[in-house]
Amino acid sequence: MTSTRETITREAMVAGMFYPADAQELRRAVRSFLAAAGTAGAKIAGTEKDKTETPKALIVPHAGYIYSGPVAGSAYAQLAARAGELSRIVLLGPSHRVPFTGLAYSAAETFLTPLGSVPVDREAFAKVRDLPQVRCYEAPFEGEHCLEVQLPFLQLSLEAFRIVPFLVGAAATEATGTEEVAQVIARLWGGEETLIVVSSDLSHYLDYAHAVATDAETTRAIEALRPEAITPTQACGHLPLGGLLREAQRHGLKARTLDLRNSADTAGPRDQVVGYGAYAFERS
Repeated sequence: MTSTRETITREAMVAGMFYPADAQELRRAVRSFLAAAGTAGAKIAGTEKDKTETPKALIVPHAGYIYSGPVAGSAYAQLAARAGELSRIVLLGPSHRVPFTGLAYSAAETFLTPLGSVPVDREAFAKVRDLPQVRCYEAPFEGEHCLEVQLPFLQLSLEAFRIVPFLVGAAATEATGTEEVAQVIARLWGGEETLIVVSSDLSHYLDYAHAVATDAETTRAIEALRPEAITPTQACGHLPLGGLLREAQRHGLKARTLDLRNSADTAGPRDQVVGYGAYAFERS
């Protein structure tokens, strides 16, 4: 993270690893994923009317683009109709590198990608800073990919927007962690200007057949808004995912599966795969 008298900036950490570091190449890749979003995802999503609805929340995978980019594109393509209206993105994902409890936010005022800077809605943190599970903690953001890989998709899907990024750590119990995340989402729910994005992959390193079965079970739990039915082995972001499901229940939203594939379907071998799902949450 760099600091000047004007802004505190968090540099891109995984450009050149999880996604292209060259801006033109990155732009081409993301646009191709968005353009192709009507193929596999459309078969699951249903009617043309369904595909044009704009969600209040998304669940999106966060692996390297070669693996999960096509599935992520199925989610972000849903935003096209309101590209100029969504101005605040509440972004939550699991901490992969640094263990801690609760939710962490960064002091950064701007996050960088090869496509440019993404401003942070610093004022939004004031709405949750009094919650005991929330703190400013930089360490989990160092080298973390789960939020950063979402930013180029947002940059090429929306116009002017700010992010409210959180990394989610552990909790005393699954139920406690789910509720802690739900409290934060509830306070930042906002109106038509706000989109909630949860970054999570699904099953990890199962063989193809077991992965397909496990991810189908997880998808049924997501569609039924049942966070208690999703274990840490089913989704690395099970706590932010669970918090979103809890708030979706309270707000009367429905979950819709946009795309469900795994790394063997996109670019990897079949013996150890990682599952990816894209889901939209809309008014019933």
